[in-house]
Amino acid sequence: MKKIGKLKLDYRYVIVAICFLLEFTALGFVSSNKSLYLGAITEALGIKRSLFSINDSCRFITTSVVNFFFGALIKKFGSKKLIVAGLLSLITAVLIYAYATNIFVFYLGGVFLGIGFAWTGTTVVGYIANRWCKENKGTVMGIILSANGLGGAVAAQIVTPIIYQKGTLFGYRDAYRLVALFLAAVAVLTIVFFKDSPTASDDTDIPKKKKPRGNTWCGITFSQAIRKPYFYISSVCIFLTGMCLQGVNGVAGTHMKDAGLDVGYVATVLSVHSLALTAAKFLTGISYDKLGLRITMLSCNFFGILAFIPLGLTAPTASGTVCAMIYGVASSFSLPLETIMLPLIASDLYGEISFAKMLGIFVSINTAGYAVGAPLSNAVFDRYGTYKPLLFASAIFLAVIAVMFQFVLTAAGKVRKEVEQSADTVNA
Repeated sequence: MKKIGKLKLDYRYVIVAICFLLEFTALGFVSSNKSLYLGAITEALGIKRSLFSINDSCRFITTSVVNFFFGALIKKFGSKKLIVAGLLSLITAVLIYAYATNIFVFYLGGVFLGIGFAWTGTTVVGYIANRWCKENKGTVMGIILSANGLGGAVAAQIVTPIIYQKGTLFGYRDAYRLVALFLAAVAVLTIVFFKDSPTASDDTDIPKKKKPRGNTWCGITFSQAIRKPYFYISSVCIFLTGMCLQGVNGVAGTHMKDAGLDVGYVATVLSVHSLALTAAKFLTGISYDKLGLRITMLSCNFFGILAFIPLGLTAPTASGTVCAMIYGVASSFSLPLETIMLPLIASDLYGEISFAKMLGIFVSINTAGYAVGAPLSNAVFDRYGTYKPLLFASAIFLAVIAVMFQFVLTAAGKVRKEVEQSADTVNA
């Protein structure tokens, strides 16, 4: 504890507040509303959307590679230096987007964006929560990560009128410069107030032994896991899920504007989407605890289908605007498939023995799907002049994935039952 006059300050609250602000700004302002910039930049500079979207592939590939070395980097430099370096990378990226006129310079911006998110995203805040909050890590992580949705909702209302201001095609430059200032402010706060780990004067939770929660089991080894056919089926499903979700959500704002919706209404839809995402993260966790992985996976896939089809029917009519709002809410409940659900899938399918390795593989495969989904979606636009074929095809893909994963869960359940029965026999 640190004393301020007669009051005592638990420094954990400072750390959590900085992490919340980090996700609110980095993910909320830079990532959540990136689709709003797509049409503005490509129209102003006369760049094909498929070519421009390769910068997203540069981002995702970079994030995947940098995260592979996260353990070594955090051990050598500590979380504070990585966060500050990540914020500086994000500032560099948005300034590149603000001033670039050559497509290859935008690709460089994608690389800096990837580095920035690797060091300011969920991996680093998860590490910080584990060091500072031993007992309530889940609750703390939920609070911190909810900042993404809240930040995205606020950002949509701030940057949309700046991007599409009348009388200029380059309003996006003003928006990016404003975001750079927000990031710089968070960097200053981090430098001044953030600490890598608690000191003797800080009151932190003392770990207490609790009964394990969730569907934990001992699992199978990594070498056993990769010999199971359902490993490859699940990997394909996770890749396609990332490709579909990123491919659609990355162009949703631009598609709604292309369909003739007012930019103010588009901003409202994206704000509702971001707020719903905040609720979706908590409710998905509750669904898993209460109903299990199978039903939770089906629910997420169902909401994805429910989101993509109405988005394809968006139009400047009464029913068309309702369809856009349905997308805004429903898509939020499908996005946990590429975040919260990945560790739950790895845990349920393969257990504790190979959990870390399988989670790393699944995250890498999912991110590879992002890298493919972004340019593919805009290649569809360049070919057909609309994203509609992509939207309806993605809905079909999610339906197929939902069915395929039922076979995966059934096969994995049989293996788990055999392992647990064998362990019971040995213990007996």
